[in-house]
Amino acid sequence: MVSDRSQVRGKGLFFLAIRPTSCTGAVVFPFSFPDMKFALVLPWVALALVACKKPTPPPQLPPPLVLVMEVAKKDVARSTTFIGKLDSPQNVEVRARVESFLDKILFEEGSEVTAGAPLFELDKKPYEEKLASAKGKLAEAKAALSKSVLDVTRLTALVSQNAAPQRELDAAKTSKEVNEASVASAEAQVKSAELDLGYCDIKAPLAGRIGAKEVSVGSLVGKGEPTLLATISQVDPIWFYSAISEVDYLNAEKLASEAGRKIGELPVQLILADGTEHPDMGKWVFVDRVADATTATIRARAEFPNSRKALRPGMFARVRVSLPTRDGNLLIPERALVELQGKNFVWIINAEGKASQRPVEVFPNRVGSEVIILKGLEAGERIVVEGLQKLREGAPVQAMTPAQMAEAAKSMDTSHAAQRETKKGKE
Repeated sequence: MVSDRSQVRGKGLFFLAIRPTSCTGAVVFPFSFPDMKFALVLPWVALALVACKKPTPPPQLPPPLVLVMEVAKKDVARSTTFIGKLDSPQNVEVRARVESFLDKILFEEGSEVTAGAPLFELDKKPYEEKLASAKGKLAEAKAALSKSVLDVTRLTALVSQNAAPQRELDAAKTSKEVNEASVASAEAQVKSAELDLGYCDIKAPLAGRIGAKEVSVGSLVGKGEPTLLATISQVDPIWFYSAISEVDYLNAEKLASEAGRKIGELPVQLILADGTEHPDMGKWVFVDRVADATTATIRARAEFPNSRKALRPGMFARVRVSLPTRDGNLLIPERALVELQGKNFVWIINAEGKASQRPVEVFPNRVGSEVIILKGLEAGERIVVEGLQKLREGAPVQAMTPAQMAEAAKSMDTSHAAQRETKKGKE
């Protein structure tokens, strides 16, 4: 700051010119020398300095810190997933085949049963009496038949000696035939009675898991129609049913054909509702001959071993079908994608450390938490995986790999620890 003082001749009037070095002009203050007071001049000087001071520019922010990765080619074991439901190869309803009262229930609900194991017992007394009566009628029919056989034998000899008329022999033969028919009818009644009596002991028609009982002891069953008593489901092996979309089916068929395999030969992994994988691999055993025109899906069935009997019919599950391996793929984390108006983009960091957005084409099926890039990227390019919201087109960034970021965090922790030790030593 430079000051000049001049006096107007004859009037004792002075002018103080203050010219700060940061200003292009000077500020002139008139005053009378006899009345000059330093306290009065100082505010004018301060005002001049404030008026001529240039504003301080705001400090520049450092480039944003982002996490990057280098794109590399990988071989991908591709797969596709279908949702469906488990079912049993056989769900057999156990029903009462005769009318009677239920006497006993011989199984534990929800347990495993073997083929032929006793399940229910009905009241047998009415059918035991029916069998005894049928056997009595059979005995009568056999006795009558024996008499007819003797009559025919005796009359045959007499007729040959002209000691008896022919008509008596003919009548005896007819009576024998009638009695033979009576014996056959009585034998059929005995078998029917034995069959009805056997229906009172109800046994498991196959091995499997039995459900809840549908009746209680003392209930009248089989009246008018076969009463449902329980249901048994075969659980080893177990089936998985799914409605596969036409697009997924055609895609799997195409990829299998390219690898020289049939779709039924592709490995199938069962994934349960809690996310765990069934230990045994399965296979496709059925694909329906026709697609559902309403839902554009094809019904398919896969079969899985179930030796531990842990899987039950009706459970929801997924299957992962392993498709032929795709070689030389560019994989990036799904979180690195930016979706805008149905298109996918990624942020690229160039050699100058500046960010730019680029469109990419993505394969429809995900690979875990990663996606396959078909077009738009090259191996060796750097993409941003974290900090996308900080980026602007063409703006510089501070790019760090996960290893660099971990090293920086370690160094910072070490520095903070040293500062704490220093402060502790001073105290």
